[in-house]
Amino acid sequence: MRSACRPEVAVVKQLSLVEGRAVGGPIARGLLGAYFAVALAGLLAACVALVAAAPDLAAGSLLAPRVVLATHLVALGFLPFAVTAASFHLLPVLLRNDIAHPRFLVAALPLLGGGFLVAPGVAYDRDTLAWVGASLVAVGLALVLAELLGLVVRAPHNRTLVASRVGIALVALHVTAALVLGGVMVDGGVGRWPLVHLHLAIVGWLALLIVSVGRTLGPMLALAPSEPTRRVPALELVLTAGLWLLLTGLAGGWRWLSALGGAVALLAIVAFGRTMLRVARERRLPIEAPLVHLLAGVLFLAQAAVLGFLMLAGGIAVWRGLGPYVVLLLVGWGAGVTLGHVDKLLSLSLWVWWPPGPRPKQDALYPRRLGLVAAAAFSAGSELVAIGALERSAAVVRAGAILALLGGLAAAAGAAVTWSRRSR
Repeated sequence: MRSACRPEVAVVKQLSLVEGRAVGGPIARGLLGAYFAVALAGLLAACVALVAAAPDLAAGSLLAPRVVLATHLVALGFLPFAVTAASFHLLPVLLRNDIAHPRFLVAALPLLGGGFLVAPGVAYDRDTLAWVGASLVAVGLALVLAELLGLVVRAPHNRTLVASRVGIALVALHVTAALVLGGVMVDGGVGRWPLVHLHLAIVGWLALLIVSVGRTLGPMLALAPSEPTRRVPALELVLTAGLWLLLTGLAGGWRWLSALGGAVALLAIVAFGRTMLRVARERRLPIEAPLVHLLAGVLFLAQAAVLGFLMLAGGIAVWRGLGPYVVLLLVGWGAGVTLGHVDKLLSLSLWVWWPPGPRPKQDALYPRRLGLVAAAAFSAGSELVAIGALERSAAVVRAGAILALLGGLAAAAGAAVTWSRRSR
């Protein structure tokens, strides 16, 4: 096959050569593929559970076993695997140093699988199962965070970095806090603490990571002009400040402080959304799934913000708005944006690890149209689930969950097609 010269297929290569020096490289394609395979299996299981949970979600029964199972399968069966794989494909390059202990990530893979024990354990009050799974996840996460913080510490201070050290360190802090709080809640999370846990994970972990990396990655994948170099990671700091004001307000029951924190965090999200809109306008490539999911994700965040402010102001009852709020944040934003990058990053990994000699064009590795089908189906399905939860319609929730499942299946099929095209 003819060698690829188009800039979009050289994203990793361009990032890996700065000032004439080789810098950190992505993890091996086999390890990336294994993480993504488990992640996609977890997502499909979550979608199946969501279909079964449609009547409970429509009734507003967020603590019903089937709803709790679906939620935790997304949070522990999909996100940790997909985010870990994506992070260690990108961050060694963005932070310009190599992973010190690749075997830590190999060992972390089965340990993070404890999340598949936590989900049914929490959902069906099987404390032993939940604690065994949580212990495994804690050890796996410790290995992942050790490597992540190692990248931050070893990042050169005298050269320009594409990702913020401060932002990545704050991500590590928030995911640790979310895990600790989740462990405390295994014995029965009541009151406001589940909301604190949710926002730590979705905003402090996922949103902050997406903002930290997506600011650079979005333009690169779309071959659009990059954002200007910064001295201070303003977006990450504003988002973190808003998050902690929000968390303090939620924990203390101060609605005004929660509203203030939400407004401050929203400023950072709006700025990030403007960047993605600019990328969509100025891109020099056909639109692809990652950008679709990023744009849809910002829309989901905006809807969640409106719902959140309405609940704080008393414009809509908490019992009615909380279900769709969680769906918009966890499924539409967190799972959607992450899913949108799985197949694209897998194809880039196959390209960068291609044996010496001519490489295929990236179009030959990445099934763009199938990715767009997956993005459209998953995003539309997430929206329908949120609408059905708000309108108390089990039929709409079920239709949306089935559509999201079809989107997940299309994404898994795209990943399988990509993997089948790897060098032998």
